[in-house]
Amino acid sequence: MKVTMIGAGYVGLVSGVCFADFGHDVVCLDKDESKIDALMQGRIPIFEPGLDHLVASNVQSGRLSFTTDLVSAVADSDVIFIAVGTPSRRGDGHADLSYVYAAAREIAVNLKGFTVIVTKSTVPVGTGDEVERIIRETNPDADFAVVSNPEFL
Repeated sequence: MKVTMIGAGYVGLVSGVCFADFGHDVVCLDKDESKIDALMQGRIPIFEPGLDHLVASNVQSGRLSFTTDLVSAVADSDVIFIAVGTPSRRGDGHADLSYVYAAAREIAVNLKGFTVIVTKSTVPVGTGDEVERIIRETNPDADFAVVSNPEFL
């Protein structure tokens, strides 16, 4: 299975590495070029025991790669995880879903064939419906399903 993890932070990187270690082909995608450059050089931006060894072995096996190129990563995927930040909004403390919704729009434009889109970021109830609406509005011909896999499960 070809998996794209949008967001190479704590949740996306660890999840992506685990999927690669299970035998899937995984691309961890992030807009932060310095983070992707560091990962490509084997420098891990977070601490998780054993993660550095898992990253190295899965990169060496060809099951794990890193990119900033959303177009190619999304077009080749069977499953796309949205694992972007949802910081608290200033003033009311609610989750800022702008990064999730922006990822949904970018995914929609680049979908090819049936794709499962998974919200991995911590989001409130109903976010999956909004992600689905955004994708359908952006690309009415897209063939996809939206599911939720909260990071704490």
